[in-house]
Amino acid sequence: MPSVVLAMTGASGAPYGLRLLQVLIRTGHDVHLLVSHAATRVMAAEVGLDLDLKSFDPRVLLETQVRPVPGTTESPGRLWYHGLTDFSAPVASGSAPSAGMVICPCSMGTLAGVAQGISSNLIHRAADVHLKERRKLIVVPRETPLSMIHLENMQRLTAAGGIVLPAMPGFYHQPQSIDDLVDFVVGRICDQLQLGIGLTSRWGTPGESDS
Repeated sequence: MPSVVLAMTGASGAPYGLRLLQVLIRTGHDVHLLVSHAATRVMAAEVGLDLDLKSFDPRVLLETQVRPVPGTTESPGRLWYHGLTDFSAPVASGSAPSAGMVICPCSMGTLAGVAQGISSNLIHRAADVHLKERRKLIVVPRETPLSMIHLENMQRLTAAGGIVLPAMPGFYHQPQSIDDLVDFVVGRICDQLQLGIGLTSRWGTPGESDS
């Protein structure tokens, strides 16, 4: 099974990225993880997780805010972490297979870098690889309000083949908690990756998930 590349950057919305990582690993999907320095500041503010990327053990992210995952397998996926200056990492090359890349959450700075083809770090380069190889690239921005520059970068990325999936949870599944709202967005990301992971009920099937 091809692996998924997951990048977490400095936009608000750390719970989305953490939940997505846990869901992917616990349902047997391998993940190449990229984390920006700004993302660690957001995680400290939003989930109380203080990380030092110089001595970072990515497994700690799998033990933060753990919740049940539908479809959990007995054989979890493997997790690889790559520093943002490590251009020898597999994700820097189109020769490495991938089921897709998700930037969640995606800051406006990262969006701009990807939309303009500026490969100044491994997140930008991995995203550029997915665009040039015509693979799934999903960015999950969490910003408001949006400037014309933000909108133009989203348009440019979409025209290049990327998918802009804002962190905009729905309410027709009658969420009872913040976790339900997070799962709605993470479920839509999994849908785009065609992973068949049901986290919330679908429209027209209240109370039933696809698990």
